[in-house]
Amino acid sequence: MATKKRPAKKDSAQNQSAASSKQAQIVSALREDGCQRAKIGGFDVDGVLRGKYVSLDKLESALSKGFGFCDVIFGWDIGDVLYDNAQVTGWHSGYPDVQAVLAPETLRQIPWEPGVVAMLCDFRDPDGNDHPACPRSLLKRVVARAEAMGFTPYFGVEFEFFLFQEDRDTVVEKDFRGLKPLDPGMMGYSWVRTGQDADLMAEIWQLCSEFGIRLEALHTETGPGVYEAAITYNNALEAADQAALFKTTLKQLVHRHGLAVTFMAKPKADLPGTSGHLHQSLWNNGKNAFFDPKGPQGMSETLQRYIGGQMQLMQSWTALYSPTINSYKRTVPGLWAPLVASWGVENRTCGIRVVAPNDPSAIRVEYRQTAADINPYIAIASCLAAGLYGIENRLALPKQSLGDAGTDGPQALPRSLEHATRLLSESEPAKQMLGAGFIDHYVRTREWEVRQFAKAVTDWELRRYFEMV
Repeated sequence: MATKKRPAKKDSAQNQSAASSKQAQIVSALREDGCQRAKIGGFDVDGVLRGKYVSLDKLESALSKGFGFCDVIFGWDIGDVLYDNAQVTGWHSGYPDVQAVLAPETLRQIPWEPGVVAMLCDFRDPDGNDHPACPRSLLKRVVARAEAMGFTPYFGVEFEFFLFQEDRDTVVEKDFRGLKPLDPGMMGYSWVRTGQDADLMAEIWQLCSEFGIRLEALHTETGPGVYEAAITYNNALEAADQAALFKTTLKQLVHRHGLAVTFMAKPKADLPGTSGHLHQSLWNNGKNAFFDPKGPQGMSETLQRYIGGQMQLMQSWTALYSPTINSYKRTVPGLWAPLVASWGVENRTCGIRVVAPNDPSAIRVEYRQTAADINPYIAIASCLAAGLYGIENRLALPKQSLGDAGTDGPQALPRSLEHATRLLSESEPAKQMLGAGFIDHYVRTREWEVRQFAKAVTDWELRRYFEMV
């Protein structure tokens, strides 16, 4: 006789009971460890971590059933100014609470805040579906698509950044001008400078590790006070979590030393910009799906089609990779930023560099269009989605660039956020791979950003025209 299936309601009740027990165990363990409160929150479209402290009782409740978070975080810009064109929220909806769902796997101690733990969340719409403006949920959907195709995506993020002998108050008092860099001179890969800044380097390395951010390299870049950190590769979602938290973390850590940091793409007109390169590969059954010993330089058909998708969409998806007005100050000749959609083997003039050819475990793509101002969730989701698009549509690998990839032609990348946003708004593959709801909201936020800059009067204009016109 067949065993009767238990009623769904009973199954659901048992699952809820088990989940509640697990959540209670998490909080109980935190109390035993001396934890006093939690810091919970999520990232907005601009990559800003919005959050708050809660009691452990509130944390247990939030783990059980989620918690309300004012959806204005998707209704204002990076400066907390309300959009006038948003549809996901606004005066028309009254800025209600959106449901936030905690991700227990992101739980970590905050080593510079004794007795405090951190946990990230995803956001849901009123129907319980992924909120269209939630970057972390966007990446989770794209990862699920890759997994349905049999792939596990891995990413590693590199960030360059400028450090200054300023604090959060003096940068404002100086109106962000005339800031003194941490170190003088153009000192790329300097053994001396890192040794002179040894205490700071040690604290960054140690506290990042204790906070669950695994660095694999930290060194100076060319430029006064410029550094680069490479975060150890991981599955795509964890890589994005660590990359997004690294930017937030560094802003707090350097403040302890009376310093300031920026991840702007181009903070100084006379210096190179700051990159945010994305290393990536797909794995299948424990093997690197990008490798095939019979392929050209070890490049599998999967890798070739992956690059084919990224190449086809690099131009029209630029706004996803270069999200700010300042992003495009970096895209000028001679400053290491790619200017055309291009790929090459070990070629750093290209937008896509194939690294470690013929190496079964290390062969990978380095996406070089991105700068340090990326939202890691959106940039990684976009890179991955573009590659999957190439695989799904069996796109051919374009001709590779040998030597300088160039600066112009039909594959030239947009040189302004306005141009890039228009191209993205017209991209059907973007809506197909990333969701029409997300693209609609993202395009509206970038159009707003363009309009805000159009109203601004810059220092350049004042210096050039104040007396002479």
